[in-house]
Amino acid sequence: MIQKEGLVFQNENAWKILASHIEKTNYSSVFVIVDENTKKHCLPVLYEKVNLEVNLEVNWKVLVIPCGEKHKNITTSNGLWEALSDKGADRNSLIVNLGGGMITDIGGFVASTYKRGVAFVNIPTTLLAMVDASIGGKNGIDFGLAKNQIGTIYLPKMVVIENIFLNTLPKRQLVSGMAEMFKHGIIHNQKSWEKVESLNPNDTSKFESLIWESIQIKNEIVSLDPFEANLRKTLNYGHTLGHAIESHCLDNKEREPLLHGEAIAIGIILATYISNQLLDFPIKRLTEVTKTLMAVFSKQEFNKNEIDNIINLLVFDKKNRNGKVLFVLLHDIGKPKTDCIVNNKLIYNAFDFYKNL
Repeated sequence: MIQKEGLVFQNENAWKILASHIEKTNYSSVFVIVDENTKKHCLPVLYEKVNLEVNLEVNWKVLVIPCGEKHKNITTSNGLWEALSDKGADRNSLIVNLGGGMITDIGGFVASTYKRGVAFVNIPTTLLAMVDASIGGKNGIDFGLAKNQIGTIYLPKMVVIENIFLNTLPKRQLVSGMAEMFKHGIIHNQKSWEKVESLNPNDTSKFESLIWESIQIKNEIVSLDPFEANLRKTLNYGHTLGHAIESHCLDNKEREPLLHGEAIAIGIILATYISNQLLDFPIKRLTEVTKTLMAVFSKQEFNKNEIDNIINLLVFDKKNRNGKVLFVLLHDIGKPKTDCIVNNKLIYNAFDFYKNL
């Protein structure tokens, strides 16, 4: 899987390997997809690291798309396909996705479908993209209110992790990425959970080693189940309700949209409560999980109508089978169970639990 393609964590070494790959492969053209933010804050770093420090002159063809999840759609994809075609991209071109999860998702999707697949590299610039979105070869776009409904599984040539990009992030974006690190810890084992349990957005000194460990957890799972037959489904812990919450807030004009990690953090708390009710997940662990996440993420309020809408959105979840909404739950830390059926009454009870925290 990705590690065989040459996933690199150490910053300077990563740039050298990227430059060597571009030089040796002799691509006909090199495109870089950015949004307005990464064009300003991250593109100069790419130029400096590759063109100057590695002494490789690359003629970057820059494609700029709007920021935000609401633009992760077929309209933006079509614009990128047209731009690639107009600028002469061919099967021997390389696409570099420089940005957060939205950029790596849509950039990978566009690369995997343009001329039936061209090579691409992910350079994630947010914590969430570093530990999750850019890893594993899942690419996709949203369709209506449903997240990631159209997509491909198509691996990047490599993923370049550059920690300096974390310094460009607002605190809210940094916190959002922590949700996926919490998820990896809770589904992996007690030791991994205890490490991420101590994460503090105000003290990033431990982040570098824990980012790498989080990547390794995901890579291990992906390498064993690349097409999500079973084990890879565990990476969706907290995402069944989390995605529905994210979609609801994105579509509700009376609410501020939630970042992906903010919605997933709520989904993790709800799934852990449901795990306690259905699979006897230990109450002590439930308290640990909720206390840890609530210390980092702001509490959100949902009225009855909103919860109804969130539950209605569950019909779009990609894990569903034969019309049934299927959850990933936990027997205990590091002991997930896939394909769990959860009734609506228990989901309402989970929201009541969250409300009373």
